[in-house]
Amino acid sequence: MEKKDVIYVTKEGLAKLKAELAELNDVKRPEVARRIKEAREMGDISENSEYDAAKQEQSYIEGRISELEEFLKNAEISKDNGKRDIIGVGAMVKIRVDSQEIEYHIVGAPEANPLEKKISHESPLGAALVGKKVGDKIEVDAPVGKLTYTILKIDY
Repeated sequence: MEKKDVIYVTKEGLAKLKAELAELNDVKRPEVARRIKEAREMGDISENSEYDAAKQEQSYIEGRISELEEFLKNAEISKDNGKRDIIGVGAMVKIRVDSQEIEYHIVGAPEANPLEKKISHESPLGAALVGKKVGDKIEVDAPVGKLTYTILKIDY
């Protein structure tokens, strides 16, 4: 069996993915199975909206469990290899674009959430930042055109 591509995550991200999987397996899956059983006991399931809703939720839960199991099978905690002055997965990075300063947390793809300023190392900006040092300038194509970012600070 060939090893699939490694999915890099932070230690915190890995813990969240494992917790979500445990919640789905230990709480949500049995809960939806109970709802399906109760809906079946009500009689005719052909026009039973509770049954339909529970089956839909079951489908979502099973799909998410499969997705998480696949992530976890290939997940590896990113290591900074002692190079704390170089951007990698897990780094908190302060950058300047135009006159604005922004901080981002570079994370693995499953953890990315731009609203929380968590960007994937695979995103255009994240990929451009990885491997760079304080003072480096990078150019990234954006919908508004090419933007130049200056790296101001790196923390782990």
